[in-house]
Amino acid sequence: MDIRKHSFEYQSYPDSTTLPAADQKLLEEARDVTAQAYAPYSNFYVGAMILLANGVTVPGTNQENASFPAGICAERTALSAAASLYPGVPILSIAISYNNPNGKSDTPISPCGICRQSLTEYEGRQQHPIRVILGGQTGKVFVIQTARHLLPLVFSAEDMQ
Repeated sequence: MDIRKHSFEYQSYPDSTTLPAADQKLLEEARDVTAQAYAPYSNFYVGAMILLANGVTVPGTNQENASFPAGICAERTALSAAASLYPGVPILSIAISYNNPNGKSDTPISPCGICRQSLTEYEGRQQHPIRVILGGQTGKVFVIQTARHLLPLVFSAEDMQ
């Protein structure tokens, strides 16, 4: 038996004003799009904004329904829209934010497991990392250089061969 350790580095910024301009803009757009989320059951409004290699941004929001918790997360909404509207155009970055009217919205949150799997799947499809920018409406911001870091023991198509 051997013991293995997995770790990764990420950047932590005290707030969005200290981000590079392009990342700051993408996060602000993700923050703004939370207003378009449909979350009457959880009251937890999530927005994602994708930056494509062609410079286009694509939004996504969480969409709940009466058979809660079945619904779709903001990240997967944005990924699906980007792939449908701009097939073959690589995703460079995704910014994810949230608004919690019942509590604070001032710390970064991380994508759920299904979204982590989806992000790493897209990285594999496009053979290019997707930078992940995480922040609330205010407060700290985390920047992770590849979505793969969020899911270290990913199950992929290679496992099915």
